[in-house]
Amino acid sequence: MSLDNPLEVYKLLPRSNCRQCGLATCLAFAAAVIKGEKQFTGCPHLERTLIQELEGKIVRQSTPEEQLKQVLVPLKNEISKINFPASVERLGAALSGDKLIIKCLGKDFGVDSEGNVISDCHINVWVIVPLLNYTIYSAGKVPTGNWVHFRELSKETVWNTFFEQRFEKPLKQLTDDHPDLIEDMIHIFSGKPVPTSFEADISLALYPLPKVPLLLCYTKPTEDIESKLNVFFDETAEVNLQLDSIYRLCVGLLVMFQKIALRHLKS
Repeated sequence: MSLDNPLEVYKLLPRSNCRQCGLATCLAFAAAVIKGEKQFTGCPHLERTLIQELEGKIVRQSTPEEQLKQVLVPLKNEISKINFPASVERLGAALSGDKLIIKCLGKDFGVDSEGNVISDCHINVWVIVPLLNYTIYSAGKVPTGNWVHFRELSKETVWNTFFEQRFEKPLKQLTDDHPDLIEDMIHIFSGKPVPTSFEADISLALYPLPKVPLLLCYTKPTEDIESKLNVFFDETAEVNLQLDSIYRLCVGLLVMFQKIALRHLKS
């Protein structure tokens, strides 16, 4: 028998929620064991012989970042098949020696034929995977300037939920907590205030990839009404970047924005 989910581990625990393991509940401890954050020895109520038997049966869950690194392997294999000189116009890129130079938020990212990504700025796997996906699969369609919400690109409820819960809402909270974040996006990431038909105090266009722009519309809070933040994409987005990579790219952007906000707190 293998233990590959928290509930299976939970059944083996005393379920007393004694907190002697350092966590509030036995279920939380079970989840930590599966993630590799805790060992069975952390529970003082389990017998040593049982612990030795159980340790070998744990199937650790990989983190989202580890899962993404596995996705990189087939992408890097596909990159080797791409004709870089012939892809420059399609990607809105440039060629420098044996590398494609693709602008991500106004910064140069170099991609070589082995799928290695080089840049002077911080690189995280949430951005690398969409960047390689864009390089391989982008249709190169020129954006039309017609903005649509993520749910209009995706008919799959699960992606819509992920996008809202893991990008839009955290970004709204981050912007509420750091009102000058919008100004940082303009200066650091070559963002451009743009007029739109959407009601918002600030409408800012960003180019995380040359042919995959996004629009941030933010309405400041008042005494009676909470703030509002919506993210829109050009209607061509899904033919230039696969849906899962659009989501991953946004998560990568959120990580970047959070790092900027953290630097502000420390300064």
